[in-house]
Amino acid sequence: MKTKTILSVVAIAAFAVGCTTNPFTGKKTIALIPNSQILPMAFQQYDQFLTDNNVITGTTDANRIKNIGQKISAASERYLNANGHAGYLKDYAWEYNLVQDDAVNAWCMPGGKIVFYTGIMPIADTDAGIAAIMGHEVAHALANHGQQRMSAGQVQQIGAVAGNLALAKNPENQQMFNQYYGVGTQLGVMLPFSRNHESEADKIGLTLMAIAGYEPLAAADLWRRMKANSGGSAPAEFMSTHPSNDTRINNITAWADDARAEARKFGVSTFKTK
Repeated sequence: MKTKTILSVVAIAAFAVGCTTNPFTGKKTIALIPNSQILPMAFQQYDQFLTDNNVITGTTDANRIKNIGQKISAASERYLNANGHAGYLKDYAWEYNLVQDDAVNAWCMPGGKIVFYTGIMPIADTDAGIAAIMGHEVAHALANHGQQRMSAGQVQQIGAVAGNLALAKNPENQQMFNQYYGVGTQLGVMLPFSRNHESEADKIGLTLMAIAGYEPLAAADLWRRMKANSGGSAPAEFMSTHPSNDTRINNITAWADDARAEARKFGVSTFKTK
């Protein structure tokens, strides 16, 4: 059997056994690397990050991050339990920390390890703004986006190897393949893949913040502040890992009613706007 055929069979087999179902979207997603490998690595990296950085504790903002984070994670557990996914979070170890850094950023590692930078707090502004960011970041972890990105990277590498082996006897075509493969897969596959994850996290995050008692449209206000803070400077959407601010604002506005309706299933009928 030719090497490229073997690689194709391996890739197909990997897809066949390496898929999982997103409990929020119901879609099959690629999962070539199991969480049993990813989570211990993520926890170790998170602990090292906290050791290497200035973690703020005991302040009003630090307490806000922890309190709102706990509400969002509790909302996620309520949603998962109600939709037949009890035990989905059994390997999670939630942690919420505020770190001194001027960067306008927040992130959540697989397994529920969350960091907010002090630089994002003025833009978050309100508790509802923090909840919007927290819901979005938690959603990335719940939807296993990190796992999917790592898996997609592996598939991209398999494609590069397969292409080079297939063209091994034609150096000119092999060189052309290598020249265009990286750019083509980045613009045509990896960046759209990433933007789709961001939109998924926005949508799931709205549901979580609504169940936690926060107004979903506060997320649109957050992105208006993000847009103002950027001064309008941003790459073209097709070249970015993230949807544009305007796309996010429009999507959130369209999804807000559904998020409130979902929250009402859990007895939540009033939503905090600030």
